[in-house]
Amino acid sequence: MIAIKRVYQDAGEDGYRVLVDRVWPRGIHKDAVDLWLKDVGPSTELRTWFGHVPQRYEEFTRRYVAELDENPAVDELREVLSTHKHVTLVYGAKDTEHNQARVLSEYLER
Repeated sequence: MIAIKRVYQDAGEDGYRVLVDRVWPRGIHKDAVDLWLKDVGPSTELRTWFGHVPQRYEEFTRRYVAELDENPAVDELREVLSTHKHVTLVYGAKDTEHNQARVLSEYLER
C-alpha cells in the first residue's frame, strides 16, 4: 500500500516513511522519516520551473513522468515497496493536490 502525506503532519500509522523531496524540509528532524530518497524527486530545473503553480501541474506531471522513466532511483523505491507492507511517501509542499508525491504515487501504482 502506498500513501502520501505532508512531512509536517503527524506520522500516526504511516508505516515506512520515505521523503521524496530533493531538498530537506525546514524544521524537520532527521528521525521524522525512515529514508530520504532525494534522487527520486523532480530535477532542480523542473522543480524550479513548476514553482507549485497549479496551472503548470499537468505539464509538470508530463515532464516528471518522463524523468521517472529514466531515473534509476525509481528501482530503489520499488525495492522499498516490495519489502514493506505500508509505505508513505512524504513531501514538504503546502499544496496537497499539486505535488510530486501525488505524481510519483500514481506512477508507481501503474
